[in-house]
Amino acid sequence: MSYYEIQGGRPLYGTLAIHGAKNSVLPILAACLLTSGQSVIHNCPDLTDVSATLDILRLLGCRVERKGDTVTVDATAPERWSIPECLMREMRSSVIFLGALLARLGTAELSYPGGCELGSRPIDLHLAALRSLGADILEEQGALCCRCCREGLRGREICLSIPSVGATENIMLAACGCPGVTTIIGAAQEPEIIDLQSFLQAMGARVSGAGTANLSIEGGLPLHPAEFRVMGDRIAAATYLCGAAAATGEVEITSISPDALTAVLTCLEEAGCQIHTGPDRVVLTSSRPLHGISPVRTAPYPGFPTDAQAILMAALSGGEGATLFVENIFDSRYRHVDELRRMGADIQLAGRAAMVSGVGRLHGAAVRSTDLRGGAALVVAGLGAEGTTQVSELRHIRRGYQDLDKNLRALGADIREIP
Repeated sequence: MSYYEIQGGRPLYGTLAIHGAKNSVLPILAACLLTSGQSVIHNCPDLTDVSATLDILRLLGCRVERKGDTVTVDATAPERWSIPECLMREMRSSVIFLGALLARLGTAELSYPGGCELGSRPIDLHLAALRSLGADILEEQGALCCRCCREGLRGREICLSIPSVGATENIMLAACGCPGVTTIIGAAQEPEIIDLQSFLQAMGARVSGAGTANLSIEGGLPLHPAEFRVMGDRIAAATYLCGAAAATGEVEITSISPDALTAVLTCLEEAGCQIHTGPDRVVLTSSRPLHGISPVRTAPYPGFPTDAQAILMAALSGGEGATLFVENIFDSRYRHVDELRRMGADIQLAGRAAMVSGVGRLHGAAVRSTDLRGGAALVVAGLGAEGTTQVSELRHIRRGYQDLDKNLRALGADIREIP
């Protein structure tokens, strides 16, 4: 089993362009199903989650081709509307195909999705919203059989009890096939929602309000294939910035909007880093150990992203002073803590709270990725640690990071993959 071997303590210097956003490209690829013809998606990252999504599209009858970071999806004649359990279990985001299949074919059959084990993440909001639009959904032995009711889908107002990103995206896709206007009250406001709206607009859909709590879709309009460039991955950007903060040095991240990183940049600046931003870039300078900061409470955008919680925690664990983390999104997102403790981290857990007391310098150890962002956090910790760190279970990391070791080496890190 392969692993990353990291010799810590080397400052990072240089410039790195961030790959396309995993959490943006997955619903955009599903949206290609909404219309006949060939859509072209640029800046499509080479990730295992993306590969699984492309496999699903192929299984459904789409012709898919990748050249570099450009993917072409021809959805002229989808032949199937069912997705087998083996593909659904590879990633949670596969549930996004529900809305797209209902809008295009009026039916969908799939099992409950998989992905990282971060605690209870029910898709009840997705199902309730689709039922409101006119879908009949039968849940039986872990499988979902979805059909449009006799009258078909129809736009209406839907109020979300929490601003679920996945539910918002599923409603957007399904609503494109619903005559009438669908309004989402309490919609998620993440930048990835704005990216999906932009792609749907490029296809001819009338969607507005993304980035706010109220989102409107006028459905039933003719759509056409589109060419689109995916936004940069804000969580990947946060990872490289936290790596530079932990290891010290000066790193410039490009192809990313600083506005999408405001919550993370504020924390890094408070911890002692110098931050400079431009229209599509961020420069971070770190020359001394990080220090404790105000409590970090994860929250829906524009709050601090849950996906960056473990990554920032790893950087602060090797600093000085104390920081309180409160995880408000998932109930099992501290699985990386035991691995950080193997590296000497002082982290005390109490329910959703984690008190991190900086130990000045972590030490290398053999650790195991427990999930996607937890694995990235261990790499961040290894970059700033003394000695050798070995990070195994790389399959988690590859779900969301393209060429992580290669990119870090380009910045001066001593990291290599051992087969």
